[in-house]
Parts: sequence; structure tokens; C-alpha cells
Amino acid sequence: MKLVKVKTARFSQVIEKCGKPQVYTLWQKPSADRHLQSQIKSNRVMTVQKSKSGTDFGIVGFKERKGATYLVFPKSLKRFADKRIVGIDWALVS
Repeated sequence: MKLVKVKTARFSQVIEKCGKPQVYTLWQKPSADRHLQSQIKSNRVMTVQKSKSGTDFGIVGFKERKGATYLVFPKSLKRFADKRIVGIDWALVS
């Protein structure tokens, strides 16, 4: 079994480049939520979930998961697309 090295980026770097995110609450099915769909298309959504060790990490894009939190950023997250976002500081989220 080969270990794949996952590239990471710090949450603070993401905020520096893409602005302060807001937590997005799903009130309906994601496919029916037109605002969410437009944010996903413009690469502004990050899915935050707990790792097995209990720390939070983010993935750029919308991944429907139980217990996940969705953050919407003012600018595109495209430059962080293939990275795992670590060091999530909830004090920086509006």
C-alpha cells in the first residue's frame, strides 16, 4: 500500500486570499438551493468535516456529508482545489 501525500493549506492562508467566509445552513435539498448551486459553480464553497482524530479539516467544493459544515467565501477557492485545508479557526468565520 502506497501512502499518498496530501497537500495541505492553512485556513488562515485561505482567508487571506479569499476573504472571511460565512457558515451556510442547508434549509432544503442542495440540488434545489439555487443560491448554493451558484456558489458551488463559482468555487466559493468549502466543506468542513471532522477527521478520525477529531480535528476539523476542509475540502474545497460541496461534499454532502453527515455532520459537515459548509462555508461560503467572498472569492473563488480554485487555487486551493486540490488541497486539504487544515488549522480551521472558527473565530475567523463570520
